[in-house]
Amino acid sequence: MTGIDYSPPDEPLRLIHADHAILVVDKPAGLLTVPGKGAHLADCLIGRLRALYPEVLLVHRLDRDTSGVIVFALTPHAQRDLSMQFEMRKTKKAYRAQVWGRVEPKTGRVDLPLAVDWPNRPRQHVDHENGRPAQTDWKVLGEEDGNSRVRLMPLTGRSHQLRVHMQALGHPILGDPLYAEGPARDFPRLMLHAESLRLNHPETGRGETFTAPVPFR
Repeated sequence: MTGIDYSPPDEPLRLIHADHAILVVDKPAGLLTVPGKGAHLADCLIGRLRALYPEVLLVHRLDRDTSGVIVFALTPHAQRDLSMQFEMRKTKKAYRAQVWGRVEPKTGRVDLPLAVDWPNRPRQHVDHENGRPAQTDWKVLGEEDGNSRVRLMPLTGRSHQLRVHMQALGHPILGDPLYAEGPARDFPRLMLHAESLRLNHPETGRGETFTAPVPFR
């Protein structure tokens, strides 16, 4: 990534929920979650949040080009609790995506281990020898213009997991600058959105689900 091609959106923060322990935000596509290397990559979601909530702490990330629900902590206890929930796979995440082609069957699971594609970082790839386990469930929601609307439910949290898994199925996510090719790449944004996140509140232990409207059809 260069300074030229990073043009994050200039728009107001979209807070979904805020209390004394957590912040839930609808991240826009095109904005880094945390700063990258270099001054040109300093603008990021946590930096913008810090202007309003100086105590904000990172829990997990969304890719720069992915939009949707992301949670931050406001206390060290909340950060530890939420981080453990993600690590122990106690959270439930659902994404909406537009993918290339007609996906068959209509539901299924991808179970392919992933690893960094070192010569082509930040790309990831399927690696049966050295990869870490990764599983994604999918469900087709509809079809339009020969492409498919799908709900993706990651059971693990590997980097670029949904993007690589759909590419491996032969159905890359539309608009993906790293994993789509040809006409599948010719879209104004990565058609991937974190639609919902279910977690246990770190203070009350109560299960809560947060959602963000899908910004594309």
